[in-house]
Amino acid sequence: MIVLGFESSCDETGVALVDCSGLGVPRLLSHALFSQIDMHQAYGGVVPELASRDHIRRVLPLTQQVLAAAAIPLKDVDVVAYTRGPGLAGALLVGAGAACAMAAALGKPVMGVHHLEGHLLSPFLSADPPVFPFVALLVSGGHTQLMRVDRVGSYELLGESIDDAAGEAFDKSAKLMGLPYPGGPHLAKLAEGGDAAAFKLPRPLLHSGNLDFSFAGLKTAVLTQAKKLGHDLDARKADLAASTQAAIVDVLVKKSMAAMLQTGLTRLVVAGGVGANALLRSELNAACAKRKVRVHYPELHLCTDNGAMIALAAGMRLQAGLETLQGGYTFDVLPRWSLQASSH
Repeated sequence: MIVLGFESSCDETGVALVDCSGLGVPRLLSHALFSQIDMHQAYGGVVPELASRDHIRRVLPLTQQVLAAAAIPLKDVDVVAYTRGPGLAGALLVGAGAACAMAAALGKPVMGVHHLEGHLLSPFLSADPPVFPFVALLVSGGHTQLMRVDRVGSYELLGESIDDAAGEAFDKSAKLMGLPYPGGPHLAKLAEGGDAAAFKLPRPLLHSGNLDFSFAGLKTAVLTQAKKLGHDLDARKADLAASTQAAIVDVLVKKSMAAMLQTGLTRLVVAGGVGANALLRSELNAACAKRKVRVHYPELHLCTDNGAMIALAAGMRLQAGLETLQGGYTFDVLPRWSLQASSH
């Protein structure tokens, strides 16, 4: 079963082909991704209307590129999948419209997929795929969640961010330091030359007794510290970046280990854009090794939003018998869609 997947939930257009034949390990046949970072940089953040228009420009050329790279004709695609939500409404509609139109032209079934389920399952395309059950730490730009995952479609929310997500904490803190958009990667790079112990920053909810997250207070503390530094900020920026990153990572690691203890499971899956952070991977690896927990990550090029995770999630849901492919090509999108509501 060859699945063609489209991802267009925010500022990256992703298209991919994944082979989910039989009960074997899914194979990524080809994928292509276009990031809109350069376009949005001038505005300091994503402009939804510009994002939607750029998805329209990119989606068909990327599809042609993916088909050519895999040497697979379009008629051999069995299922077309797209991100149904959550995300920017206009951006989601581009991917949904392209997928449904293509499926209708081919007479093939089409399927809407939850964006976070794509992230959660993306490590199954890695060289070291996980096995069920496991705890998942989802750390994408707008979401920070801990989930218990017993099988495809069975997701129990253990804890989530009650305000800013970890990715937002990275980006907003970076902006307060005057770093360019997108701030997270720039902050992480700057932190490499800084002293993580230079500033004592809060670890919100670290001892709350639950698995929820809160990063808004950390952002406020970074703002306060930046104002205190005043003209000295430039000289101390690397130290402030390192201290900020250390605070975020410390919370993520300790909450993840608490989730492992609470569930009694011995496998952890980390997914989402922040999952590419080098310090987070290093600290999680050390903590998991100490507690005899196996940790799995997506390949680095699949941490960001991409079409491969959407095609994979569709294929795995079909293999698990969670979807019944029916005719009809009408569609809608769900900009606000909980993962639990999409599970069964």
